[in-house]
Amino acid sequence: MVMTSHITATADNPVLRVAPASPAAAAAYFGASLAFHADVSDVAAALAADGDPGFVVLDSRSTASWDQGHVPGAVHLPTALIPEQAAALLDPAVPVITYCWGPGCDGATRAALALAQLGYQVKEMLGGFEYWVREGFAFGTWEGVERRAADPLTAPADAADCGC
Repeated sequence: MVMTSHITATADNPVLRVAPASPAAAAAYFGASLAFHADVSDVAAALAADGDPGFVVLDSRSTASWDQGHVPGAVHLPTALIPEQAAALLDPAVPVITYCWGPGCDGATRAALALAQLGYQVKEMLGGFEYWVREGFAFGTWEGVERRAADPLTAPADAADCGC
């Protein structure tokens, strides 16, 4: 037996005050979202796999921020310098994954926009450096490589991945 329900917008329900999009519109939106965003865990897995991941990771933060910690192997290119230095540091045939501090910062979005305007294929790494560290991945500093324990609110404590 299949049960169906009709969802209608109601003023007394803050979640449904605006009705959900149609399934077709939702599929288009979420499909597009995946074309613009990459997950920290997916980036880490691709970088850890043998061979070329098929993309370059770009840290768009300041030098002081980079020195404090960065994704190993990332290219450091602050957003303000992208127009004048991207061509010397990036291959236009290789997609770029940008990141900044975290979800409260739109620096990676600004960097992705600057790169897209120059003709690069680009995605933004959701969660940024904050979630890279919080999920327990190794990071580089001016002193060497560090790693912190995974935050159980962002990553499973005893599993290789979250199963998403």
